[in-house]
Amino acid sequence: MPKENLGPDARDVRMVRVQLPHHLQTLARVPCEVALQVEGRPTLRSLLDALETSYPVLRGTIRDHTTLERRPYLRFFACEQDFSHHLPDTPLPDAVARGVEPFLVVGAMAGG
Repeated sequence: MPKENLGPDARDVRMVRVQLPHHLQTLARVPCEVALQVEGRPTLRSLLDALETSYPVLRGTIRDHTTLERRPYLRFFACEQDFSHHLPDTPLPDAVARGVEPFLVVGAMAGG
């Protein structure tokens, strides 16, 4: 249904694709990629909030429960850019916001 037919109370809701590492797929019992509804222009914070709301078992696995900071050994990527150290209210690239490209949560490698 076109947005103009929804009336003045229509909300800007977007479908954003998120790809998760295998260990989080297993924990949440989801496939590699999930689609999430995010209101307004998606930011790191709004996307991760939507992910944790849709899959409560992931709370605390991607971000710390208290500080909401990214967990060590996880990285965020969008459109071939590292978003791991961006501020929470950083808007995601347009291609991710439109669902063309996925937002990637990647398990980082450590060791030597």
